[in-house]
Amino acid sequence: MFEIRRANDRGHANHGWLDSYHSFSFAGYDDPKHVHFGALRVINEDRVAGGQGFGAHGHRDMEIISYVLEGGLSHKDSMGNGSTIHPGDVQRMSAGTGVRHSEFNGSATETAHFLQIWIIPDTMGNAPDYEEKHFDDAEKRGQLRVIASPNGRDGAVKLGADAELYAGLFDGEERAEFDVPAGRRVYVHVARGAISVNGEALVAGDAAKLEGVSKVTLDQGAGAEVILFDLA
Repeated sequence: MFEIRRANDRGHANHGWLDSYHSFSFAGYDDPKHVHFGALRVINEDRVAGGQGFGAHGHRDMEIISYVLEGGLSHKDSMGNGSTIHPGDVQRMSAGTGVRHSEFNGSATETAHFLQIWIIPDTMGNAPDYEEKHFDDAEKRGQLRVIASPNGRDGAVKLGADAELYAGLFDGEERAEFDVPAGRRVYVHVARGAISVNGEALVAGDAAKLEGVSKVTLDQGAGAEVILFDLA
């Protein structure tokens, strides 16, 4: 399977303070054809206006990853964590038995642009947990850098799910090949710019679902930032 999902086919909700695109069914966007892909349950591309944000709300039994593209996102939770993440930061919150958190744009003027990703955990009812790491552009330039994995390998955040996430930046002749382990599926989300995935041209907001392939090739990038998911 090699299926392309174009950016304009996603669900969309504009609340004024929040402009959000949904790759999978979420809130008022209900699409039976796009509920999840393996354990990948949510990719929301959110733009939050200055001084606005999500008030305290609850989650449980979900691995939640925030990946900032522009601006800053301030986080507080019922575990006592509080910080502001910026581009290059990856934040992982394991909701487990239940956690409450809030997310706000601390800038009065600058828009916060980020991806919120939900991954279904392997086991339910775990204790809530939190972690964040920073990955410089140099680590992602012209290659795929693992940013989340079950064992936290190579400095990635530790994920309570059978999934690995990679981030890469690509321009011009920069190229990366990902060897797909047998029996795995891959989801590629283009966060910004443009890139070719196995010969198919994708632009910001587009995604590719791949199953039954042995290799994923990323090339012909133009200001591209890509998130690749290796999924059971």
